Amino acid sequence: MAGSTYGTGPALIGITTDLEPARWSDWVREAALLPVSYLHAIERARAVPVLVPPSIRAAVPVHVERLDGFVIAGGADLDPGLYGEQPHERTGPPQPYRDGFELTLLRAAIEADLPFLAIGRGMQALNLVREGSLIQHLPDVVGGDAHAPASGWTGRHRVQFSPSSTLGRILGEQAEVPTRHHQAVKRLGRGLVAVGWSEDQVVEAVELQGHRFGVGVQWHPEEGDDLRLFEALVRAASDDRR
Repeated sequence: MAGSTYGTGPALIGITTDLEPARWSDWVREAALLPVSYLHAIERARAVPVLVPPSIRAAVPVHVERLDGFVIAGGADLDPGLYGEQPHERTGPPQPYRDGFELTLLRAAIEADLPFLAIGRGMQALNLVREGSLIQHLPDVVGGDAHAPASGWTGRHRVQFSPSSTLGRILGEQAEVPTRHHQAVKRLGRGLVAVGWSEDQVVEAVELQGHRFGVGVQWHPEEGDDLRLFEALVRAASDDRR
């Protein structure tokens, strides 16, 4: 089992980032970008956040060896070619560098039994790693835009959980969650179990069978005040450090 080799102390949680052009001061450069809410959530859960930008795939074993767990963060749409489909007109442009890196990182974390929390795009990436597929534009299927009320805005809706699941034990039978996504699971991937659903029956949470903490959520817990998911991740990631 991999994980940090730096002894006791707070767990080191890697958080994946985007690569996008950004402006600061007089500079305009490609930058590793991540909403600061992810960092605050991990810090408030009493762990140390470590940014993991897309890199060469040879870097993945180093991350797996030195970090105690991962948050696979939200972001842009995954390339539909990864699950054998042509892009929908509302699907964003592909980001093959990030896609390839994060799918490789997820496979390695699963193989090493490292705890991870996959959020939004991250849950969708987890589903693809397990040979699942995605709904490319939810309003075509469920009607309306309850899952992504407007560009740049976060909405809220309720999620019902399986009471026997890890998430059910953490969050209870239901919770109101911050939401911002226009894609979702279509065909569930191998070894994944759906454990959370919105009122319109969109899969909102999955768990990887046989993994000590392999959880995917379609909503954005980092945008709310409920730290229970992050605290559960940190507890699982801290087990080997005691």
